[in-house]
Amino acid sequence: MYVIGGNASKTVAGDISDILKIPLAEIIRKRFPDDEYYFRIKDDISGENVVIIQTTYPDKNIIELLIMQDAAFEANAKSITVVLPYFGYSRQDKKFEEGEPISARAIAEHISLHADLVITVDPHKEHLLDFFKVPAYSCSAVKDIAKYLKSKDIDFILAPDKGAINRAQKASKIINCEYDYLEKTRIDGETVKLQPKNLQTQNMNVAIIDDIISTGGTMAQSIRELKNQGAKKVLVACTHGLFIGEAKEKLLSAGCDEIISTDTIENEFTKVKSAKCITDVLSKNKNFKSK
Repeated sequence: MYVIGGNASKTVAGDISDILKIPLAEIIRKRFPDDEYYFRIKDDISGENVVIIQTTYPDKNIIELLIMQDAAFEANAKSITVVLPYFGYSRQDKKFEEGEPISARAIAEHISLHADLVITVDPHKEHLLDFFKVPAYSCSAVKDIAKYLKSKDIDFILAPDKGAINRAQKASKIINCEYDYLEKTRIDGETVKLQPKNLQTQNMNVAIIDDIISTGGTMAQSIRELKNQGAKKVLVACTHGLFIGEAKEKLLSAGCDEIISTDTIENEFTKVKSAKCITDVLSKNKNFKSK
């Protein structure tokens, strides 16, 4: 059995290899002068079960993943398990206007072509798993994020909207503190209306927890509101830290005391590892062929 790590997920692949005691396959990868991707598996994986690990963000990483899968297929791997630490296009999960694609489904179906099992971390919505044509499962990094936050003397966990309330609730149980959510209405792809609530967080250390931080606009509004209501410290934590454009500056200028993300997308704020939650699901899954 072998683990094959993609360019976007080298750390996660190494950690999974260590935890499961499965060797990392020796590979060759490079970019041609025209930026096309070249990939080769040097180990003989014929008849072997392989685990390919690759975040599908940004777009070039989708192409890399599909090529890696095809390489494993052509090398006659016995089975191919695909781990997507972050499943890109997960927020494009339905049509809003006629003529639009369901992009998440399109990507999932292509990944399914050379996969026997798919695992992803904290998908934006659970129904995304139904888009895959092979068994697909999710795991959550909330437990590991909460363990990190517990060391920060957090008094209150806040979800940025009602849709993330379960995430806040799970974290609050581990930390043993209260939780709540902010009323949020999305106007369009870039505009969000935040309805303040009196959360009684004066002189408290508050952590806002979500699955994705993208442009940071919603988080920045939440931070300002909490600071206005007298919060002592405000930390923000997410599984998938995209931090697009001036997201970092928005969060810090709003008064954020610490930014935390996992390694599903490696960045300067990566402080929590995702491999443990992935291997827990893999080890318990009946569709995972480890021998």
